[in-house]
Amino acid sequence: MRIRIENITADAKELEFAESEQEINRILGQGPIREYQVEGPIAVSVSFYRAGTELFFEGSLKSKTGAICARCAEEFDSSTDRPFRFVLSPKSIGYDSDNLRAEDLEFSLYEGEEVDLGPLIREQVLLALPTRPLCREDCSGLCPQCGVNLNHAECGCRIEKFDPRLDALRSLKLRRS
Repeated sequence: MRIRIENITADAKELEFAESEQEINRILGQGPIREYQVEGPIAVSVSFYRAGTELFFEGSLKSKTGAICARCAEEFDSSTDRPFRFVLSPKSIGYDSDNLRAEDLEFSLYEGEEVDLGPLIREQVLLALPTRPLCREDCSGLCPQCGVNLNHAECGCRIEKFDPRLDALRSLKLRRS
């Protein structure tokens, strides 16, 4: 979604649109977190206005994501409802990315006659994804010996509580003082 700078005024305007999931899925397929797939367009609701040369955007996005659980390897769906806020300042003022601090995460730069919200929305969707996909917080995962999904069944495997690599430490005798 592109908005012409001249159409952004001091009066707040609201806009709702659907951002395509294709570019996000392409990015996810190339990146380190390949377990995710965005299913369907991202619903975006945004309010925007101008104060001087700075542009202010505030809104929320909703998306549905399919993923593979990192513990049990089962597919699951999750929903994201993420609020966002960012301020855009013209690049010509003299800011550059080297001057930005960690607390300036909501701050970005623009140049030209229009603002493309697509990259900013994609960034928000990617930030909303957990680094480790879990079907649920208490997922038990797979048995390390037989591979059964411990969320659905118990296995008969006996799991050693003591690491066999530390067996030599059992024979150590320490004198008590």
